[in-house]
Amino acid sequence: MTETTQTHMTPQDDPHAPYRPKSPEFRAAMDALRGLRQDLFLDAFAYRPLPRREPTGPLTGRLKGRKREYAAWSRHGLVGAGALLTMMVAWADGGGDGASTLIGLLAVVPVLLTLVRPALAFWLSLLSTTLVATVGSSYGDWPWLPPSFVSHLLVLIVVAIRTRPRTAAWMWLLTAAYGFVAETAFNHYFGSNVAPMLVFSAIGLLAITVWHIRRQAEQDVSAQQTVTAVERSRRTLLEERTTIARELHDVVAHHMSVVAIQAEAAPYRVENPPPELVKAFATIRENAVAALTELRRVLGVVRAEDYEAPDTPQPTLADLEGLLANVRETGLAVERTVTGAVRELPQGVELSAYRIVQEALSNTLRHAPGASARVEIGYVLGGLGLRIVNDPPPNPSLIKPSPGAGHGITGMRERVTMLNGEMTSEPTPTGGYEVTVFLPVPAGSEGGA
Repeated sequence: MTETTQTHMTPQDDPHAPYRPKSPEFRAAMDALRGLRQDLFLDAFAYRPLPRREPTGPLTGRLKGRKREYAAWSRHGLVGAGALLTMMVAWADGGGDGASTLIGLLAVVPVLLTLVRPALAFWLSLLSTTLVATVGSSYGDWPWLPPSFVSHLLVLIVVAIRTRPRTAAWMWLLTAAYGFVAETAFNHYFGSNVAPMLVFSAIGLLAITVWHIRRQAEQDVSAQQTVTAVERSRRTLLEERTTIARELHDVVAHHMSVVAIQAEAAPYRVENPPPELVKAFATIRENAVAALTELRRVLGVVRAEDYEAPDTPQPTLADLEGLLANVRETGLAVERTVTGAVRELPQGVELSAYRIVQEALSNTLRHAPGASARVEIGYVLGGLGLRIVNDPPPNPSLIKPSPGAGHGITGMRERVTMLNGEMTSEPTPTGGYEVTVFLPVPAGSEGGA
């Protein structure tokens, strides 16, 4: 047989090993002690006034005027009634003399303090119990004399309502520790009321803890229901928009297809049509086909989940001359002025600028037929400036109502807002209309980034 000797290396001593938690139980205990330190020591002097509560209950919600104002202070009134009850118990136990009044005041102060400093009120209640036991002359029970018994129960209940279940548990444990010390170290002749105090306080604190848990659960459910309702509303809105987009796609695509077919067939219905007429119908057909193609690209994505949008490039300011040419063929005299060093801008800025000019000129055709327009483009430091202005219509009687219009300016503003730009749209002093836009371009984002 061959013996093998294994050498075990002694791990290097860790100077921080004694301070590291050894088990989950140890960590839980440390967390509990930190909770005690935070709730009843660090927050002992925290100023937390009890706020007014708007009457929204089934009964208080119906109150009007001064009664409703009084109902808002109902919780403060209940605490005051508890303090008055404590004072009455002190008078009844002491016969109403000066000593009983002093004992009553010592017992009342912690109750009233729960309105502004809950954690401090608990410590003051324990101190008040000691002082009342020292000043009092009737020792039927120990260590809580009757006024102190009522006062401490009220303090425990109010503080537990105003804080959280963890604080209620710590107060009950500290109350038990106080009663144990007072019973074993100082009580040799009197009856003990530690057990009744612990039983009554445990019942009250347990009920309050259940109330806290139920209230938190209701708030969580309400918050989840709110989120669900918002998501449902948003989904419904998206479904409605999808339905509208599909209907719009079907209707407009049908009519644009009819326009394109009729424009293509119209020259053949006229014998020897003049070239101008043939060119006009050709232009109509080209515009109808272009609009139909773009409509399918923009709105066709809602037709099906597997819809594949065509790889048609988005228009930019370089395509603006084609847009202006089409507009001029409709009879609108439009001029373009470009200032500054022409340069390539981010795609979003280029597309938004093109759409803004397109929509502004469409509004001119719709609301000022026969007028002339000017498109001014300024490449400036830090952005792009646009100004589209039209003269007043020469014959306002030719303006026809346009059903469904009114969203052009809104659409332009949405594009400008998306790019953190600025826009103004207002009538001119001469009776025309002007749209001014500035689209910022961050430094280093030029060149199609």
